[in-house]
Amino acid sequence: MIPKTLRRGVFLSPLLAALAGCNTVVMNPSGDIAKQEADLIVVSVILMLLIIVPVMILIIWFAHKYRASNTEAAYEPDWDHSTKLELVIWGAPLLIIIVLGLVTWISTHKLDPYRPLDRLAEGRPVPASAKPLVIEAVAMDWKWLFIYPEQGIATVNELVVPVDVPVRFKISATSVMNAFYVPELAGMIYAMPGMETTLNAVQNKPIQSVGFSANYSGAGYSDMRFGYRGVPQGDFNSWVQSVKTGGGAKLDRANYLTLEKPSIKEPVHRYAAVDDDLYYRVLNRCVADGVVCQDKMMNDDAKKAREMAMRNTPQHAAATRLAQANGEVCTTPNESVKKK
Repeated sequence: MIPKTLRRGVFLSPLLAALAGCNTVVMNPSGDIAKQEADLIVVSVILMLLIIVPVMILIIWFAHKYRASNTEAAYEPDWDHSTKLELVIWGAPLLIIIVLGLVTWISTHKLDPYRPLDRLAEGRPVPASAKPLVIEAVAMDWKWLFIYPEQGIATVNELVVPVDVPVRFKISATSVMNAFYVPELAGMIYAMPGMETTLNAVQNKPIQSVGFSANYSGAGYSDMRFGYRGVPQGDFNSWVQSVKTGGGAKLDRANYLTLEKPSIKEPVHRYAAVDDDLYYRVLNRCVADGVVCQDKMMNDDAKKAREMAMRNTPQHAAATRLAQANGEVCTTPNESVKKK
């Protein structure tokens, strides 16, 4: 007869085999920022296990030592305090929390997505002459648009970056809140309409992977994925040239408004040219004709608010009354209100 433990092992072996083939990209990424984030997860887990493991062991040990059948265990019903035990119970977790807080604080600032990169990889600082590649990413319903402003091209559901080149993503959205996430490259960062977030990252070796939306955004959310590739600089230049000469249309405002319409499982599109101010108009929600750009609207409102505040100041009101009464008063050391 097969032992019960062995039968359970045989039953679970197919599951273990399936798990062995899982892609653990989050803990084994190819981008430096993602790798540092994975290291932070490992350090945090180890620090927490310093408490969890001893507690689990002590639970079993206490249950065994003080079981009802163990007549040799010390029975002390009047025991109520131990200074040494209190120091261990409170001191060890406190020290771990202090270390964990310090590690988290340092990493939070060092891995700030808005912070320009200071290294390409461990022991490899960013060269002084290195210029980041700017990519403008727009979350749409339900697809991703990537604009390469310096190269003058754009793609839909395809992201290609050169290896060992700092990349600066400017991220926004068209309608609802989304989240940009490439596990190989860096952590998740939100994309919001009318707002811009920034992500600085670097790809350290050639890779072919995927990126996706990590925030539910509607019916096509689960298919909101895009191909991601890290390629050598020469291959990236060739890819840019192939997009420019591939006969793709120009992504102007009219084509953008067509692309903006909701769609699911959108195939890859490549645009050989892009309007220079398209991302600005997407960010400020004024792609369509006759729509006032959001930044201009806010500037006009701020200007009106300042003018209204000036009119309501006591000094300005007194100066206006005196001027109307044929008087004169200095409103600033260099200005006065005089009768016309």
